[in-house]
Amino acid sequence: MSELSIVQQIAIYAIPVIFAITVHEAAHGYVASHFGDQTARMAGRLTLNPIKHIDPIGTVVLPLILLAVGSIIFGWAKPVPVEWRNLRKPKQDMAWVALAGPGANLAMMLFWAGFGKLAVSFQHVFKGYTEPMLYMAVAGIGINIVLMVLNMLPLPPLDGSRVVSSFLPPRQEEQYNRLEPYGFIILIILVVTGILGWFLWPIIATIQNFLLGFIS
Repeated sequence: MSELSIVQQIAIYAIPVIFAITVHEAAHGYVASHFGDQTARMAGRLTLNPIKHIDPIGTVVLPLILLAVGSIIFGWAKPVPVEWRNLRKPKQDMAWVALAGPGANLAMMLFWAGFGKLAVSFQHVFKGYTEPMLYMAVAGIGINIVLMVLNMLPLPPLDGSRVVSSFLPPRQEEQYNRLEPYGFIILIILVVTGILGWFLWPIIATIQNFLLGFIS
């Protein structure tokens, strides 16, 4: 999308980014509610209304900065509150709650792939409209792949760490979760040093190329 101006890129990415981040969080709340924890419901977070989930820094400022510098775009919304003690089977159910976020990104990724395929199929019928639709589909695929893969890293407090915790004995789980206060610092270091991109980009590129091949 390098041929687009920064304003055009913002317009293309706005909807995919906002919904990729906020639906991810809402999914955690819906699954937690299903397994018995109504904390998110009582906090008014069981909704797909982006306004309820937007974090000014993680949902708006950071993605804009990453877009401007041409980096991989990712971000976060306000975490949906989950009280694991309210879950019927806390360790087992918490794994499903954690997987709900990346699962939502997988569903949206496939939605945008279908949306892109639709745009290509009707490009001769709706001339002038399908190109921005296709750009938006590519943006939606990209951001959802990144969020899905990134959140599955076993680094507290990312979703992948909650899955790992569910399989650990209590003592090892406690020791593992002590990394959580330092998780985002570690993540930033991995991003700045390029280690994260070196590790994740082949996975991201493989999935992205497969879906873009489906669209074309």
